[in-house]
Amino acid sequence: MIAGAAVLMTVVLPAAASDGVVTIKSGYSVAETVARIKKDVLKKGIMFFGVIDQAKLGNKAGNDVRPSRLVMFGNPALGTTFITSNPEAGLDWPVRVLVYQTPDGQVYAAYSDFDWIAKRHGITDRQAQFKMATEVIQSVTSSITKN
Repeated sequence: MIAGAAVLMTVVLPAAASDGVVTIKSGYSVAETVARIKKDVLKKGIMFFGVIDQAKLGNKAGNDVRPSRLVMFGNPALGTTFITSNPEAGLDWPVRVLVYQTPDGQVYAAYSDFDWIAKRHGITDRQAQFKMATEVIQSVTSSITKN
């Protein structure tokens, strides 16, 4: 049990330790990680908005950018409830997951913690919705870890 907890600690960096960013180590390449996230999102009936290939754009602009893609998705019925509480919450919706590769070849997925988003925007009247959003993002990102 202790070994399992140690493995989990190396896979997920809690939001509290990283200013609201949750980081999960992927067991796959950047392309496969993005494909797995997209597949899981669509399987759940969540709207998939697209992917921005930041490395491609950066490299085309003359910068040396390691593989990095921003994946965007969301459920308008859920996500816009945050905006009805505070319009500035639109800065954090739709959901965005950054999939990137580090210099040593490791691949990670990072996203904004929903409790942190609630605090950032002073939203105190949508606890159930934030809890649901947290459960969804945890489920989606579970598709990128290898057992």
